[in-house]
Amino acid sequence: MATTLMPAPSPYRFFDVTVERTCLMGPSTLRVTFAGADLARFASLGCDQSLSLFLPRPGQAAPLVPLDAGDGWWAAWRALDEDVRAVMRSYTLRALRRDPDEIDIDFVLHGDLGPASRWAARAVPGQRAMVLGPQVADNPSVRFRLPEDADSVLIWADETALPAAEAILRTLPAGLPADVWIDVPRTADRRPLMTPADARIAWLAGDAAPGAARGERALEAVRAAARRGTRPYAWLAGEASAVKALRRLLVGERGVDRRNVMFAGYWRTGACEEDLRAQRAAKAART
Repeated sequence: MATTLMPAPSPYRFFDVTVERTCLMGPSTLRVTFAGADLARFASLGCDQSLSLFLPRPGQAAPLVPLDAGDGWWAAWRALDEDVRAVMRSYTLRALRRDPDEIDIDFVLHGDLGPASRWAARAVPGQRAMVLGPQVADNPSVRFRLPEDADSVLIWADETALPAAEAILRTLPAGLPADVWIDVPRTADRRPLMTPADARIAWLAGDAAPGAARGERALEAVRAAARRGTRPYAWLAGEASAVKALRRLLVGERGVDRRNVMFAGYWRTGACEEDLRAQRAAKAART
């Protein structure tokens, strides 16, 4: 008798959520807790789980996402008028909790310079949003993968990657040497970071070095640090040009195996997320 194999579920699905509460984590960061019955199916084991968040435009009760387009939702969303379609931004999951089902997402506050920042600053309980996130715990949007033979860890994160770095630090093996640099806009953005690792944590604050660009601060700090371990694993996330410069430093000057350097450009100076996604889509179409 032939056996029919059922297709594996897609790693991702849309989740309807509402704002449960907000908490100011510092002058540059606001944590928004989302709840919703759909989140019972939200699954992630990753420390740097990325997801897409869809927010309503001013005057809308809920974000407009063409879910009826199925797998073609991206093209259908792009075809909608920019003033109507939902604001879409990528974020890192800060925390997932059960009983009740909730997720935390940290927003970097830019005043009125960006639609997501404006929305977060005015968010109140009950406001609706939508998340495109994982329903399979181990999925391609989890990037931090500590090799079994790694004898040390190196982390650089800016304020956009701080939630992921904070989660990663909590899960590192006890006593593992870890060198960590967190680059934030203001000294007041610093907060305690808990980890069982043997961690040296340095905060690089923009207001403490106003003449140095973000990438310059990072390169200077990492270059000056004594290397620990012979098989380091590096995780670099944040502004794209700073991440690329740090990767070149580690691979080219420090001799770190490029296969053990995870790097992710969460954003790029001078470009919005729609621009970056469109560029990636165009590049993929050419290959």
